[in-house]
Amino acid sequence: MRHYLADIYRLHDMEQPDSGYVNTSTLADLLFVSAPAVNRMVNRLKELDMLEHEPYKGIRLTQKGMQVALKQLRTHRITECFLMVVMGLSWEDVYQEATNVSQALNDTILARMTVMAGQPSFCPHGEPIPKPDGTIEALDDQRLSAIETEQRVVVTRMLTRESDRLAYIQALGLMPGTELDVIHRAPFNGPMQLKVDKEYRIIGHNLAALIRAKPLKTT
Repeated sequence: MRHYLADIYRLHDMEQPDSGYVNTSTLADLLFVSAPAVNRMVNRLKELDMLEHEPYKGIRLTQKGMQVALKQLRTHRITECFLMVVMGLSWEDVYQEATNVSQALNDTILARMTVMAGQPSFCPHGEPIPKPDGTIEALDDQRLSAIETEQRVVVTRMLTRESDRLAYIQALGLMPGTELDVIHRAPFNGPMQLKVDKEYRIIGHNLAALIRAKPLKTT
């Protein structure tokens, strides 16, 4: 249930719907599970006052559900950092491994892992790690696919956790923290031309939509 709540929060953060509700079928796609399985879990979480379910709108976390979700996200993202920094796992594989490992952690072990990982503020994919008090940093970023041309931006985070896509993004040099110039964006969801250092990159709209970035202030 904790993982479901964390993924509902992550889906809301990805989609950023104005209504505050996220679609259950989209959640099923994110988790690679069937719609009936999601509906069963949604009903259980609703009974526990962890989320609200509005027909034809979707689901959203209650305050109680939000607290549990952020605690789980903190555990998961610190585990990702530990597995990558200390254990040497690759960033395209660390998410699933952290999902398996984080289920068995208590607060004492997590605190030690936090220290060993260097007190990280962000996970390997650029997502902010919730603080112990349940607060989380808001990132003023947007999908790379929506950024206008002739802007210099910095990559902030990834919306995908699929290992093949992460490996390809890494090969393109578009990791979190990378600064780049948006040179051209073709109309009708066409490809984008980027400049990273002195090299040019062409990426499709669908891939650009999985990368979040924010414009850099010019002086």
